[in-house]
Amino acid sequence: MLSNLQIKNIALIDSAEIEFDSRLNVLSGETGSGKSVILDSINFVLGSKADKSMIRFGESQAHVRAEFEVDPESPAAEAVRELDIECDGQIIITRTFSVEGRGSIKINGCGVTASMLKSVTSKLVDVHGQSEHFFLLSESNQLKVLDGLCGKDVVKTKEEIGTLIARKKLIAEDIKSLGGDEQERARQLDLLDYQINEISSADIKPGEYEELLKKRNIINNTEKILSSLGGAAQILNADGGCVDMISAAQRQLAPISELAPEYDSLYSRLENLYSEAQDISESMTDLADEISFDEREAQLVEERLELLKGLFKKYGADEESVLEFLDGAVKKREALSNSAEELQKLNKELELTNDKIFSCCVKLSDARKRIAKDFSGRVVDELRSLNIPNAQFVVRFEPFDRANANLNSTNGSDCITFMFSANKGEPLKPLSKVISGGEMSRFMLAIKTQLKGINSISTYIFDEIDAGISGMTARTVAQKFVDISRDTQIIAVSHLPQVCAASHAQFLIYKTEQNGKTVTRVRRLSEEEKTDEIIRLTGSVDSPEAREHAKQLISQYKK
Repeated sequence: MLSNLQIKNIALIDSAEIEFDSRLNVLSGETGSGKSVILDSINFVLGSKADKSMIRFGESQAHVRAEFEVDPESPAAEAVRELDIECDGQIIITRTFSVEGRGSIKINGCGVTASMLKSVTSKLVDVHGQSEHFFLLSESNQLKVLDGLCGKDVVKTKEEIGTLIARKKLIAEDIKSLGGDEQERARQLDLLDYQINEISSADIKPGEYEELLKKRNIINNTEKILSSLGGAAQILNADGGCVDMISAAQRQLAPISELAPEYDSLYSRLENLYSEAQDISESMTDLADEISFDEREAQLVEERLELLKGLFKKYGADEESVLEFLDGAVKKREALSNSAEELQKLNKELELTNDKIFSCCVKLSDARKRIAKDFSGRVVDELRSLNIPNAQFVVRFEPFDRANANLNSTNGSDCITFMFSANKGEPLKPLSKVISGGEMSRFMLAIKTQLKGINSISTYIFDEIDAGISGMTARTVAQKFVDISRDTQIIAVSHLPQVCAASHAQFLIYKTEQNGKTVTRVRRLSEEEKTDEIIRLTGSVDSPEAREHAKQLISQYKK
């Protein structure tokens, strides 16, 4: 329920706080006093589109805070937790909007978007008037209402459908693992044959790609390698080159090599250096002789590299990955080749499962149709008692058969539409297309009287439900409000003295002047003040008789 509402700088309201009762709350006041501002504020905090024109003149921003008390296990509380926000049964929504067009929304202190807000408030409040929160205008919600009326049998059938759908998903996964239907299986076998042949014919070996890269690098640098090897060998072997100079140095040390160990060591090192220089020179010459540019070999290396790169792109990052893919493809092909019998068995089981789901859908639809017929009749009776004497209401079911049935939803295959006509001679049309604000309020009142809490909404708001109502119809409306409020909080804007008399909390909306400005105020009335308001609404002059009549009106709803 909406337990507390705080409003700041909305239209003519500079500041207001309302503590609501858990049952029937009625807002009354003169035309233009600001009753609609209260509802606009509620719609704003529930997520309706913000408008700078709603901000009080001279102020920079508007602010609304709404505090709700709900069952911790209710859909609304669960919706809050799905946003990763803690909720123990208290939901506090705050929303601000500035003249610059900036705003903020918080649920229990955590920032949220407008769409996140609506995901919660759609389960909290149903506003019947000029609002976005029309629960029953959604055909999916219409189906929920009908199922709520059907009771345990429908729940059991829907659970059975859910079990069958879960089984069907497992069968479909098994079929997919075996290649799907025959056409898909044949396609997969063709693809596997192609992949296996492409990889096998390449005859790749681990490490081959790196070796080819090295070989290509040498081929691309042949001229540079020959020049370097030749130049270095020339430096070592040319007349007067390194080898000759080392030999000359060796000859210079020969006469003294036997005079001391140190000289002999130097002579030996030069001898070794001479041998090493000659060996290096010969090795460079041999390497240079081995190198030659073969254009055909270079082309083959490039082609092989491109082949391997193509395989890596398709099947893995390196040779090992490609070979691993090949092994898997061979095993998968063997499994698919031997799966025809198992696939046939699974497809048959899938068809039988779909048949069972269809049977459940038919059973579910039959139960809904039986309830819908009785439900429609009772709603029409309620509407006639609410001064819509020519009301027609039926639940239209779209036909389905085995060919077009939806076999993948626990809700079955039914698509339903609430069809309504308020006027004699007018055809039935979808509820969302033909119903006016006043008719919608009375229609929802009739529906709610029959449902008693089916949709788990904790608060119903009725805006000007009393348009065109008087006499016994007004008394009927008031009594229905009392009946509904036993299970669901009601906040109603009303001019009917009967509705005000039935209220558990009566609020007066009025204008006054403060510091040269007009402001709207909200005050909860005492029992005596409530009597005064009923006298005003009846248009009577305050007299002992009028006061006694008002008290009698109040007393009849306290029984």
